[in-house]
Amino acid sequence: MEARHYDTKVIQRAVWVILLGVTAYVQAPPDPAYESLDKAYAALRARSYDEAIALFEKAIALSPKRADIRKDLAYTYIKVGENEPARDQFRAAMDLDPADTQVAMEFAFLAYETKQQAEARRVFDRVRKLGGPSATTAEKAFQNIDGPLAAGIERWQKAIAMGGDNFSAHFELATLAEQRDELPLAAEHYQKAWLILPDRRSVLVDLGRVWKAMDRTDDAIAALLAASRGGEPRAAEMARALLPDRYPYVPEFQVALELDPANVELRRELAYLLLRMDRQVEAEEQFGILVKEAPDDLLAATQLGFLLYGRGEKDAAQPLFDRVLAGDDDELANRVRAVLRLPQKLHARTESQAPPAPDANVMAERSMQAGYMKDALKYLQIAHESDPGDFDIMLKLARTLNILHDDREAMRWFDLVRRSTDPQLAAEGAKGYRSLHESNQLFRITVWFYPILSTRWHDLFAYGQAKTEYRKYRWLMPYVSIRFIGDTRGPIGIVSPEYLSESSFILAGGVRTEQYHGMTGWFEAGSAMSYATGHMLPDYRGGFSGQWRKMPEGAGFFADTSADAIYVSRFGKDFLLYDQSRAGYVASRHLQLYWNGNLTVDAKSQAWANFVETGPGVRIQRIPVPGSMWVSADVLRGMYLTTHAVFSDIRVGVWYAFTSR
Repeated sequence: MEARHYDTKVIQRAVWVILLGVTAYVQAPPDPAYESLDKAYAALRARSYDEAIALFEKAIALSPKRADIRKDLAYTYIKVGENEPARDQFRAAMDLDPADTQVAMEFAFLAYETKQQAEARRVFDRVRKLGGPSATTAEKAFQNIDGPLAAGIERWQKAIAMGGDNFSAHFELATLAEQRDELPLAAEHYQKAWLILPDRRSVLVDLGRVWKAMDRTDDAIAALLAASRGGEPRAAEMARALLPDRYPYVPEFQVALELDPANVELRRELAYLLLRMDRQVEAEEQFGILVKEAPDDLLAATQLGFLLYGRGEKDAAQPLFDRVLAGDDDELANRVRAVLRLPQKLHARTESQAPPAPDANVMAERSMQAGYMKDALKYLQIAHESDPGDFDIMLKLARTLNILHDDREAMRWFDLVRRSTDPQLAAEGAKGYRSLHESNQLFRITVWFYPILSTRWHDLFAYGQAKTEYRKYRWLMPYVSIRFIGDTRGPIGIVSPEYLSESSFILAGGVRTEQYHGMTGWFEAGSAMSYATGHMLPDYRGGFSGQWRKMPEGAGFFADTSADAIYVSRFGKDFLLYDQSRAGYVASRHLQLYWNGNLTVDAKSQAWANFVETGPGVRIQRIPVPGSMWVSADVLRGMYLTTHAVFSDIRVGVWYAFTSR
């Protein structure tokens, strides 16, 4: 055989082509921040620092997980003298790459310079314990911070022991202890400082912050809640920033009042909250404490008087009304006069007087129109306190809370509104309460039943299910159910259409997913008990179900599709796909005219499970009974896909379903 000779240059070129191709194939996708970074570094070289900062920020938005970009941005901030933004960027880079001790040291020094000694001390402590080239510097920096803190704590402890039991001593000791991470000591002396000078509510913010760091969550919320109601506006603002992003619960108000029993605003808000929750006895108790402890609180006196008067205790209410009538709040006094059927006290307004400022209800409307729902909620709460009997304000409160995803509070308001004497408001309240109650039930029971009369089979088929779901985790909901699938005649000739009747009760347990874009997945396992033979068989079924619907608001054209992909063990472990589609016209709120298009196929090509059918239909719905009910009649012409046999059928069915409320 003749030997073949190859040109080595050709081989080398081929190898290089292959290597370049492989490199191009496995190469990582281009960095999305590359263009912005390239421009940022060019701006740095040109000393255009503002432009560089803007470009680095754009690069971070494109690649937020890159610590190196944040580090370069931090150094740029330092060049323009912006230490706090530089500190924050070093902090972000440190969180992304904890092993980078250089970044940690840069953050710690800037934290110290920007009055965050506690943060600086923690980072220096961590770096010195890691060892490495930065350990010596970190050790020295740590001692420079820790030594004075320890000496200061010792000095203030001695001062207090020698009789210096005053606000300043306890507050300074607590501040130094917090910076040194001696949190129990800090909490102890913040609390003592506040008890000496309770008007300094900013100390409650400090106390809440320390308790929060100690994982004493309930105590922290109590301190912050007390600080957020009444007192110093700045302290209230800082406290609200640290509180959870939700409205406080009743037990949290109660713990806060144990800490700060003289807080009038806090107690009044709890009283109104209890009143809104229909806990009138507890609300009266809180209003009673206010009337006793804060005699100048005419609003509390008015509200308690109205509650007593409303249930017939006029003698008990009268002293409270007298207090309001003798007070200097003419608006409250006129409300009392209206209840007692006394003449109103009018005040002439001079020309020099400015028109009254918009009331809270008007401000709430403006906030809602502008999309500021949290502001609207605050104004509505003020409006309700001014007029607790206004059900229209209650309805607005319920809807606002629903928009803000506080469904628990929204349900309470809807519950109050549905008791209104105004039929329209009561109906709106009942509708909102029912909707939220259904969506927030821990357990939900659903029942449906669907009998169908078929002229093709000369039989009455019936389908139904009763199911109880556990809905704590919406993404996966376990349930137990009993199904009924049967008919009046049993097997029909040789065909035995299993898709129409299984002649069984099916007891099962299962799980289903939350609906997503109209689709839900489910699986259940159980036993089928035949009412015809008495036999029991294992039954496993599951799959995916979906429904998509486009309906007009009133009369008009509509379309809807229901699709199911189901595995059923009893059908020879078969997998079936059903599709039922309708398109037509909604003639009125009770009548639909449509055309059917139905398809059924299976994985095993069984004759009974592969067919199409089509034809006109009519549905009468919104029948005035509890739950949901409609009656349908369909005239269908179909064909089996495997045998090409055709058939006709007239079906009349009644659907009925209800859900526990």
